Amino acid sequence: MRSGFASIVGRPNVGKSTLVNTIVGEKVTITSSKANTTRHQIRGVLTRPEYQVVFVDTPGLHRPKTRLGERLNEAALDAFADVNVLIALVEANNAVGPGDKMVLGRALDVAARGDGPQLLVAVNKIDLAGANRTAEQLQVVYSTVLDLAGEKGSRALAAFEAAEFFPICARTGKGVGALVDTVVSHLDEGPAYYPDEMISDQGEASRVAELVREQLLSRTRDELPHAIHCQVTEWEDNRIRVEILVERDSQKGIVIGKGGEVLKEVGTEARKQLPEGTYLELVVRVEKNWQSRGEALDRFGF
Repeated sequence: MRSGFASIVGRPNVGKSTLVNTIVGEKVTITSSKANTTRHQIRGVLTRPEYQVVFVDTPGLHRPKTRLGERLNEAALDAFADVNVLIALVEANNAVGPGDKMVLGRALDVAARGDGPQLLVAVNKIDLAGANRTAEQLQVVYSTVLDLAGEKGSRALAAFEAAEFFPICARTGKGVGALVDTVVSHLDEGPAYYPDEMISDQGEASRVAELVREQLLSRTRDELPHAIHCQVTEWEDNRIRVEILVERDSQKGIVIGKGGEVLKEVGTEARKQLPEGTYLELVVRVEKNWQSRGEALDRFGF
């Protein structure tokens, strides 16, 4: 049996969480169009008789504006090391920008180490780009990685020569099978790290809190999504209490909505993804400037 770890890295909104969910075949991490939806490393486990691969979903690398942003970057960068395969994700339908180059450059640095991971580069969202744009983007990404490697020296060039490039659509699964097969080919023989039936290392309380946050992300805009943190504070039998934290009183009103409408919608949609008969209580509380307070971030597990 082959076994090992593969981290998926990239700037925000390139489709990392969607790719993990598609690979595993079930929803193990929430998704949204908002930047920095993923706030922790989340492991999705793919087990087959011949192999087990642990795919690590990571926060998007970005220029942080808060202490929370700095910690998200730290969590993402930690996922570059101690894995067998590093999958750098970029988009087919958008230009390769500074954020992409930073991710690709860091991936090359890690892959160039003596015991570094195998580097795979996946160009995602080919369904939005179309065939011609995808072909052009693959060439651009290839040239970008080559230029970065040339700037970094011989070891990085060797990592570039060993790298493999894939056009994929994480949403539909097109091209994902070939990517997974290649990941498996670079794993060593070894035991399974998780039981066969386990598809994620995320605890149930964390999963419920994230389902609530996912619904809030789809209903809020501007800076409010970044100011929201959800946590389960009580769980007894089928009764779950989730606390929704915001940074200001004005944000509390937006989350609740007129006549409690927003909160009701969030609870209804989140319950659809929980066992039948689950009673979900949502409570909104103000935790002032929690994104910039180290002790609050420690308390919330960041």
